[in-house]
Amino acid sequence: MDTKQASFTSYPDLASEVVGGSIIFATDDWFASAENLLKPEAAVFKDDLFTDFGKWMDGWESRRKRIAGHDWCIIQLGCPGKIHGIEISTLHFTGNYPIHCSVQGASLSERLEPRSGERMGTCASSQEIDEIECLKSQNWKELVSLTELRPGYPETHRSLFNVEEPEKVTHIRLNIFPDGGIARIRVYGEVQPNWSNVEENDQLDLVAMINGGICVDYTDAHYGQASNVIAPGRAKKMCEGWETARRQDRPPILTTDLLSSFGGEWARYKLGHTGYVQKVEIDTKHFKGNYPHTFILEGTYIVATAEMLDRAEWHEIVSKHPLGPHAQHFIEDKKVKDVGKINYVKLSIYPDGGISRMLLGGHIAKDE
Repeated sequence: MDTKQASFTSYPDLASEVVGGSIIFATDDWFASAENLLKPEAAVFKDDLFTDFGKWMDGWESRRKRIAGHDWCIIQLGCPGKIHGIEISTLHFTGNYPIHCSVQGASLSERLEPRSGERMGTCASSQEIDEIECLKSQNWKELVSLTELRPGYPETHRSLFNVEEPEKVTHIRLNIFPDGGIARIRVYGEVQPNWSNVEENDQLDLVAMINGGICVDYTDAHYGQASNVIAPGRAKKMCEGWETARRQDRPPILTTDLLSSFGGEWARYKLGHTGYVQKVEIDTKHFKGNYPHTFILEGTYIVATAEMLDRAEWHEIVSKHPLGPHAQHFIEDKKVKDVGKINYVKLSIYPDGGISRMLLGGHIAKDE
C-alpha cells in the first residue's frame, strides 16, 4: 500500500459513474448506499445532517455487524480494461471505517443489470443473495490482498494499491472486514479495444477513453482530473471535467494579448490507436465563468516512453483558437492541419481554466 500520489492515478477511473460504473450488489447499505462509492467528486461531510437510519455519510456504510460474516459489494466497471492501480478513501469515516479491506476481480462475458431504487436503511434480501451466488465472486482473482485501512482524516484517508493485472477486468468485488464505511473507490486503468474489426477509413474518436486513450501527464488538475476530458458522453456537472487552479503568477491586469499568450496549462494524451486527426471538438459545458480564453492542440508520433515526450517534436493540429463559455466548439476543414499520423496529442489552454470534453475525430493508421 502507498499513501502518496502514485503514477497510476493519471489513468482514468474505470469504475466512475461518469463512465457508466454501477453497483450490482451490496450486502448492507444501512447508513449510506454503495452507489456513493462511484461519485467523481470528493466526499463531503455535513455536520448536522441525520436520516431516519443515523448520521448521513457521503460514501458506503454498513450497519455494525451483529451476524456472522463481513460486508462486500460488487462493482461493474463502466469501461472494462487493464487495471494499474486502485485507490480506496475513508474520508470522513474517522471512527466507523473498516479495519481491513481486500479487492477481487473477474472478467465476465456479459454485463449485468445494475441494481435500482433507494437502498439506504436496507440490506440484501435472501433472493438477491441467492441470485448473486451464481457469480461465485468469493473465488475471483485477488487484486488487493487483505490490507489494513486507516481513519478518514485528511492526512490518512487515502490508500493506494499498485495492481498489474494483465487480463481485462469487467467486475470487482470490494470486501470490507467486518463492517463500516468507505467514501470512494477509484479503479485506475486503460481500456483495451479490439481493433481487428476497425477499417482504415472508419471514423472514430481517436483519444476517447472507450477507445483506449489515456492521459499521460498534465501541469495542473486542481479541481478536476485531466483524464475526465476523454470520458464518454457530455459532462453532467463541472467536476466531471478538467479544471486548473487560477495561476498564482498571473499579472494584476490582463491585457487582450496576455489572455492569449500568458499561462498555457496543458495535458498530454496517448491515443488509443495511432491515426490521423481530421476533426476536433472542445466542450466547455458547465464552465461559464472559468473557461479558457484560447487553446492550442499539437500532435506527435514517437515510439518511446511518456518521459521522452519532452524531447518530442510537436506539430500544431489546431493553432490558437478562441473558446467561449458553456458550449461545444467544432473545428474542422482547413482549421485542422494535416500533420500526418500521430499517437500523442498535447492540449494547451490559455491562460488557465476548465474544459469538460475533447474529441478527436479521425481514422486509424492500419500499419501500426
